[in-house]
Amino acid sequence: MARHSEEDAGMAKAPPAARQRKKKPKENKTRTVHANILHDCAKGDENPNRHYANNKIKTTKYTVLSFLPKNLFEQFHRFANVYFVFIALLNFVPVVNAFQPELALAPVVFILSVTAIKDLWEDYRRHRSDKEINHMDCLVYSRAERRYVEKYWKEVRVGDFIRLRCNEILPADVLLLSSSDPDRLCHIETATLDGETNLKQRQVVRSFYDLDCEFDPLKYNSIIECEKPNNDLNRFRGYIIHRSGRRDALYKENLLLRGCTIRNTEEAVGIVIYAGHETKAMLNNNGPRYKRSKLERQMNVDVFWCVIILLVMCLFAAVGHGLWMFQYGDNRPVFDVLSPEGTNLSPIMSAIYLFLTMIIVFQVLIPISLFVSIEIVKICQVYFIHQDMDLYDEETDSHLQCRALNITEDLGQMQYIFSDKTGTLTENKMVFRRCTVAGVEYSHDANARRLAMYQEMDSEEEESMSHGGTLPRRDSVTSHQSARVVLRSQSTKSHRRTGSRAEAKRANITPDPKLLDKVNDCSSQMDFMRFHSQPMSQLPSDLSDIIDFFIALTICNTVVVSSPNQPRHKVTLTCSGQKHHLITNRSSNKGCSSLLSSPSAESTLTKLHEEQPSGGLEQAFSPIPPSYDGKTSWNLDEGELRYEAESPDEAALVYAARAYKCSLVGRLPDQVIVELPHLGKLSFELLHTLGFDSTRKRMSVVVRHPLTDQITVYTKGADSVIMDLIKPPDTGKRQKKIVCRTQHYLNLYAADGLRTLCIAKKILSKEEYACWLQRHLAAETAIQGREELLFESALQLETNLHLLGATGIEDRLQDGVPETIASLRKAGLQIWVLTGDKQETAVNIAYACKLLDPEEELLTLNAKFLCSPSGPTTKSFNTNFSPFDIYSSSSPSSQSTPFLVHRLGLVIDGRTLAYALDKSLEDKFLAVARSCRSVLCCRSTPLQKSMVVKLVRNKLKVMTLAIGDGANDVSMIQVADVGVGISGQEGMQAVMASDFALPRFRYLQKLLLVHGHWCYSRLANMILYFFYKNAMFVALIFWYQFYCGFSGSAMIDQWYLIFFNLMFSAFPQLITGTLDKDVSAETLQQLPQLYVNGQNSEEYKPYMFWMNMIDAFYQSLVCFFIPYFAYADSDVDLFTWGTPITTLALFTILLHLGTETKTWTWMNWMSIAFSIALFFTVALCYNASCPACYSPSNPYWTMQRLLQEPLFYLLCFITPIAALLPRFFYRACQGTLFPSPVQLGRQLDKLPADIRRNILSLSRVKVGSPLCPKLPFLSLAKASPKGYYKKDGRSQVVVLALCTFSSSCWIGKHRGPFLAVLLHSKFF
Repeated sequence: MARHSEEDAGMAKAPPAARQRKKKPKENKTRTVHANILHDCAKGDENPNRHYANNKIKTTKYTVLSFLPKNLFEQFHRFANVYFVFIALLNFVPVVNAFQPELALAPVVFILSVTAIKDLWEDYRRHRSDKEINHMDCLVYSRAERRYVEKYWKEVRVGDFIRLRCNEILPADVLLLSSSDPDRLCHIETATLDGETNLKQRQVVRSFYDLDCEFDPLKYNSIIECEKPNNDLNRFRGYIIHRSGRRDALYKENLLLRGCTIRNTEEAVGIVIYAGHETKAMLNNNGPRYKRSKLERQMNVDVFWCVIILLVMCLFAAVGHGLWMFQYGDNRPVFDVLSPEGTNLSPIMSAIYLFLTMIIVFQVLIPISLFVSIEIVKICQVYFIHQDMDLYDEETDSHLQCRALNITEDLGQMQYIFSDKTGTLTENKMVFRRCTVAGVEYSHDANARRLAMYQEMDSEEEESMSHGGTLPRRDSVTSHQSARVVLRSQSTKSHRRTGSRAEAKRANITPDPKLLDKVNDCSSQMDFMRFHSQPMSQLPSDLSDIIDFFIALTICNTVVVSSPNQPRHKVTLTCSGQKHHLITNRSSNKGCSSLLSSPSAESTLTKLHEEQPSGGLEQAFSPIPPSYDGKTSWNLDEGELRYEAESPDEAALVYAARAYKCSLVGRLPDQVIVELPHLGKLSFELLHTLGFDSTRKRMSVVVRHPLTDQITVYTKGADSVIMDLIKPPDTGKRQKKIVCRTQHYLNLYAADGLRTLCIAKKILSKEEYACWLQRHLAAETAIQGREELLFESALQLETNLHLLGATGIEDRLQDGVPETIASLRKAGLQIWVLTGDKQETAVNIAYACKLLDPEEELLTLNAKFLCSPSGPTTKSFNTNFSPFDIYSSSSPSSQSTPFLVHRLGLVIDGRTLAYALDKSLEDKFLAVARSCRSVLCCRSTPLQKSMVVKLVRNKLKVMTLAIGDGANDVSMIQVADVGVGISGQEGMQAVMASDFALPRFRYLQKLLLVHGHWCYSRLANMILYFFYKNAMFVALIFWYQFYCGFSGSAMIDQWYLIFFNLMFSAFPQLITGTLDKDVSAETLQQLPQLYVNGQNSEEYKPYMFWMNMIDAFYQSLVCFFIPYFAYADSDVDLFTWGTPITTLALFTILLHLGTETKTWTWMNWMSIAFSIALFFTVALCYNASCPACYSPSNPYWTMQRLLQEPLFYLLCFITPIAALLPRFFYRACQGTLFPSPVQLGRQLDKLPADIRRNILSLSRVKVGSPLCPKLPFLSLAKASPKGYYKKDGRSQVVVLALCTFSSSCWIGKHRGPFLAVLLHSKFF
């Protein structure tokens, strides 16, 4: 299709006079949207939509003009960068300069330039992504050409008509006006918004529902009034005004959001309501935040202290120089340098100039090489993390991605983890596990074992899926902010879980033999009754419940039947040359309860008074639906049908029913076709549908049963509501027994973490249904209190139900999730789950992944219970948290006991969370949440997720990590200190906004416990080493000032001064900072408690900086004065004495690094040898070839002469030992008498592999709660290899002396005994 370009009328310039008269319009609370085709000829200032944002997006941080100032501002967050710029500018002052100005400026310019180039490249990638997204194609209606033409996304404006086709991604927020679906529905996939691949249904606006012809934009003359752009994904309010004055309400079910994918709908047409950065998806993205690591912030504080030390040293030298000059009085020394004017400088001016000069000379105290080294080490660390094959997922062929190089060390200091649920903890793959029918339980555990057989089939299915559906017209993108644009075939591939053939095979249920026999027996008896024209009431009640149970599973849902060769397209029914799409029946009525009715409720009411067509049971049992007069043929030759559901548990139930040969064949607006064994296809007339919503927590369908001609209500929903709606069991012992047994099995299912649903039915007479339907129609047309009336109407229908049974469905967790959460908890990490899912589902998953413990006291905060009465426990909480009703899930007897902090779990829904995040309540909410072992936030919006993370991070001053996989997690990921995206099958928005991307949640364990620990330990020790090294080298020059009149002279050659940090001592610390491993990966994973070392910043405490500075000054004294006294009475020149000092300083610094190195490799040895060889090579070559480089100094043959003197070698042996002896003694005493947990882990690594594995396996025995403040002391005399048993009132746990390692608090008090146990472990 040729591209059509039209001139944008909104860009036309208004006359100058008009611009002057133009006033800023008042801020309205609503937005008025007109169709652009009605104003194509209007000037820019006359177009009513001119004030609205266009559809062009921009996620970059910089522009051409703002890049330099903004980037420099971000880089100057590092205090050292400000310091270096100041020193470089100071060196341009002639009277105080110490080095050549251009050379002094070069290092800082180099560092700033390298960082700026890196930031520019990252922003360019974002710009390239924006450009690709903005230049994607869509069909926009052109009034001039009277057809839809292709335009770029960025050219779309509010008020444009857009035609959407199957598998296309929505370019903006669009109000649905037309759909090719006969029920005026449009199915969308919202994986990039809520992380779920389940199909969602959206409906055409009511006033356009009954159009018999194709929608014509030229005939559109309505005006839309809607709310201002906001970030609430679950709300859209407004109305459409027609020329006749009629108003029709608009709801969120009428709005298609940007980023969603059209599925199961050939074509749809809508008008753009919000575009670009005003779309709901974009408003939920807070934009990238510049992140600085915690270690970097601590380092900036110590850099500031280095500046203070520097100023003190310079001030001391300046005062000393002034006093030294003052003692000469008027008799100036012959070596005194005159001022530029030829006059003598006063002592005060000399001191001032000397102060500035000493700042330049001592600038190495804050080495610019430190920041270069940190960047190099971080890059190397990221490289080795990428090379870790344990973080490679073979199934998805994806590695860990590190997208932020500046916060790798933060991985080792996390304290709070905020996780999404759907797609992050779970795979969103439902497995039908168990069911109970008529009080009898049937096990389906074999289904879980079947899944492994089909996991490898996904990769084969991905390629075939790309051929299904409409031919791709343009590229599709998985997110707005992502920089990764893929073909629609890849987009389709990413949603394979509910549409692929492999998924259909996963849904093949292994039926329970007993239940299958009963289904076959029931079907046989029904077939016999049909043959002999016997009434169905003679069927035994237990068999009747079984067949009704599976009929309810089959028809009480919104499942769409898909063809096997095109998984995202509906099965079509060919009839007299026409195609009737089979799809679930939905209503145009909306409300908070989302109650759904049939398309023509009035006609249904009319039919109740008409005579039924003849045919009776013969027609009911006909294999061909009676409404198709025999001319209809089903296209079922291509294999089994597949099901597309709004929720995966619906699909699991339909697949389970099909396993028992009760198959959903198709849907029409007023019929559901089901195939039963021995009976063929039955057509159930669909009279009404009451959809599932979070308030009612149930769904019902009203059908006319083809076998009994009775009006039957089938209901399924949460057990917490269905069991209260069951008919009182005192009418019969059998029903009472069924209810009791079902409740018992429901409790067992919940304990296993299964999602439970109850199935029930109710038989209505025609009069009862007609009476209810009249009241329901009145509720639907009410203006005031519509939601309450609809809720009451549904409640009238769904009471006095007959319980059929219950199901237990497993929402499959990703592999290793429970184990990962357990390890992270042992590591001292607090885990909060923030999900948009419903409360029951979230709680079940929390139990399944061991986030919640069945023995925990569960607190639930729900805003809808604000006025409900409460028990003693709730009242005690309300004294501090009065706006919420906090009720306990435990037994009433436990409510009188005080809460135990480490046995609490908190569940809060989104509505309550909105109150809790209020400024006046956030502190109280945080206090309650901190007292709980687990926190679960349900029905959370993306913005609420980010607000929770921000609240915890800012109020508690803790390190936070957020992990998610969908666009709804982007804000949370960007707000956290570290954001992790799951590069799974839910799009790439979370990945592109994250700092790290993982293929699976379980890889978070090694990323944090191993690589995070290593990165933090390496960088912390390297930074401290840098401060020590440079302070030690600067102090050598400082001591010399006492012997040169504080003149700023140095006894070290300028070459050594320049290259000492840049070359001679640079390489070993880079190797150590990259490869050092204080504890092995195996030990770190087996003993997660070692992670607390990073959480408490044990490797970088404030006192460690001062200890290193004191040690540096001590070592510099030793390295200065031992050579000083050795050459005291000799006639050596200045450099012959200064060169040994430089050599001794290098040896001492390298040996110091050796004592701090935990893991020695050949690269460590080579780097040290290379540094020493490089120093002597440069010294020998320089002293031999440059006799008059810096006249009058003469370094000629200095090193050659020193190498010939035995005194030089003696100094090289004695001085480093004397300098390092105190540090070595301290390390030896600490490691022996007061070892840290990490040192104990290092001792464990030194043991033989088999002994170490035995100890690690023993250490996993539970000895108490991780939150227990202290453990009982176990002396070595009582320690036994076999252990002993101790009762804690609930269970017996084996307590071993070696197992006490599982509590870091115990180690803090009893490190010595444990180390002894380690050393004597060979006797076990």
